[in-house]
Amino acid sequence: MKNSNSSSSKLFTFGLVAAWYSSNIGVLLLNKYLLSNYGFKYPIFLRMCHMTACSLLSYIAIAWMKMPHLLPSAVSGNVSLKYLPVSFNQAIGATTPFFTAIFGYLMTSKREAWLTYITLIPIVTGVIIASGGEPSFHLFGFIMCIGAMAARPLKSVVQDILLSSEG
Repeated sequence: MKNSNSSSSKLFTFGLVAAWYSSNIGVLLLNKYLLSNYGFKYPIFLRMCHMTACSLLSYIAIAWMKMPHLLPSAVSGNVSLKYLPVSFNQAIGATTPFFTAIFGYLMTSKREAWLTYITLIPIVTGVIIASGGEPSFHLFGFIMCIGAMAARPLKSVVQDILLSSEG
């Protein structure tokens, strides 16, 4: 019996992860199509629709299915899709661990192991090289994308501070 519950739990977790990835990729591609190919001029409206859908589905998951859920959001990520290809947007997303380590150090004085900082160097270098070689590079889109990528770890570090403080 225990093995059956364990395998069905793993299958359920796999299904949730697959659904999460699929929905994120779908929203990303749909936003890219609407903003770049279709000429839709309202990225904030798209973010509002996405957040409304996430709120409703989160309510269902939390209230009815008893599943906790955490939703990050950043309008600048949608704005960047109007100017940058999805693949480049995702490549810039590789900088998230870099920003997490930097914000963690600046805001909490928490130091990671030196190996962690050293492993971030090729990641950031790769993004810099990709930026220089990207044929569809757009400075404003790049700034918006970096802002979105930095906002996620900033939010995580602030949440960590708020959740771990005694007050």
